[in-house]
Amino acid sequence: MKLHTPTKKLVAVLSASALALAACGDDGSGSVSTTDGAGVPDADFNEQDRDNLKDGGTLTTAIGEISEQQNPFHADGTLYSTIMWSWYNPMTVHYSPEGEWSTDPNYILDVKEEEEDGKTKLTYEINEDATFNDGTPIDWRAWETTWKINEGKDEAYTPSSTDGYEQITSVEKGETDKEAVVTFAGTYPWWQGLFNFIAHPELANPDNYNSYLKEVHPEWGAGPFKIEDVDFQNGNATFVRNEKWWGDTAKLDKRVFRQMESQAAINAFKNGEIDAVSASSRSDYAAVKDLADTEIYVGRAPKNTLFLLNGESDILKDIKVREAFAKGLDREQLADIWYQGLPAKLENPGSFIFYPFQKDYEDNFEAVAGYHPEEAKQILDEAGWTEGADGIREKDGEKLTLRYVLVGESDLVKSSAQATQQMLKNIGIDISIDVRPSSEFSKTLQSKNYDIFPMGFSSSDPYGVAYFGQTYRSDSQLNRSNTGTPELDEKIAELQKLPTREEQIKRSNELEKEALARYGILPINTALGVSAVKSGLANVGPMAFGDVPIENIGWVKE
Repeated sequence: MKLHTPTKKLVAVLSASALALAACGDDGSGSVSTTDGAGVPDADFNEQDRDNLKDGGTLTTAIGEISEQQNPFHADGTLYSTIMWSWYNPMTVHYSPEGEWSTDPNYILDVKEEEEDGKTKLTYEINEDATFNDGTPIDWRAWETTWKINEGKDEAYTPSSTDGYEQITSVEKGETDKEAVVTFAGTYPWWQGLFNFIAHPELANPDNYNSYLKEVHPEWGAGPFKIEDVDFQNGNATFVRNEKWWGDTAKLDKRVFRQMESQAAINAFKNGEIDAVSASSRSDYAAVKDLADTEIYVGRAPKNTLFLLNGESDILKDIKVREAFAKGLDREQLADIWYQGLPAKLENPGSFIFYPFQKDYEDNFEAVAGYHPEEAKQILDEAGWTEGADGIREKDGEKLTLRYVLVGESDLVKSSAQATQQMLKNIGIDISIDVRPSSEFSKTLQSKNYDIFPMGFSSSDPYGVAYFGQTYRSDSQLNRSNTGTPELDEKIAELQKLPTREEQIKRSNELEKEALARYGILPINTALGVSAVKSGLANVGPMAFGDVPIENIGWVKE
């Protein structure tokens, strides 16, 4: 096993102008030791040019869920939906680990940005060879469809996010079908976060848009790979090279996902059944760090873990109870659990619009919550919840009991739940823990059958301000806390109309304090990316905002 001492250099295979406890003892292999994340790099993996990779081979990894909803544009889509989608549908842009954007020339040759009469206008030049698997050209109609299904005006579609798309007034044909002209209602400074996935024109038909429930549509996809098989019952998905792909041939000839709980995934990696695995908990890291023929990579992951509080549940309808819960949480203790035994510790997050490693980050959560257990007790007193003989508070004959629902068998999430249970008991809140399998993540989220639900927000680009509405608006399909307000919605709409990035960044840090003071989503920690990877596997590992074109993932030549 080798634990890498990471570097911050850019990855050669990315498009040229293209899209973590206290200190651990050094094991003699270059481990990172830090209390604030300063020594953790943006990216760490075996970066190799495609010319150094052999032709052929299979990459097999675990996935938490083969989601029932396979349309990532749909409100019920999850991160797992997006992961699957990206292996057989167009990914039109790439990001460096630091978040530098560029187009994928297999799809977009150029984007021209103009301002006309105070409105942002974009002209996309689309690759002549770009074609969907069914023979439909990838042209301006794909841009129009992507806009229509995401703008939120037609109730036939249920978009996961309308941010940005709702500000577009038209998508039209340019000089040819291979030119898409996008015009906004005003200036829109975050346009590089749009059209990173594009939809086949057939999805303009609501029946087709809604047909991805336990179903995939390889004919409407495009890219280096195509679907060979998806088994929703047994949780397996296999992708193979796409003979209709016009770009560089994929280095891998097969890509396999297997649905597994985290412990099963670790065991599968140890047994040689999968080729890479996340090792971001103490037990997982300990299980793989000394394995032979294994590389350990440590970097940043653009993901916050959080507590989702259900504002529609009987007890949590009272904002005072939610506030007391937030102020009774000792996030430092949770961080000690989360990072114990890992090679680095990251600072607790205070925002959902920026990560602590981004320059415009402010700790907005500390401004409205922080760990203040005595204040939390006083808030509950004022709300009429009095301490019972067993220390648990009561009101009108009802005990202050909240159901904490978690999915998966990870020892880390269980330990975190038990610690939360104890610290909330100290202020008089009883926590009942309900454990469900990872495969029920989507079902649990959609059902709202929980009081407290730990989960994660992941970012695919660095433009967090652009998605302020998706994060905090009362009708957001991402924020399932049901704690937004019409007044806050109005302020978000005003924020999104500010003309420059600088103005929006300043206002978003101000407005986020108000949004977090609704106590519906509580940031808990920032994920540390720790990956165990079989020796010889290239271009797989923690990348922060970065990605590698999937055709350039593979095995190093022997």
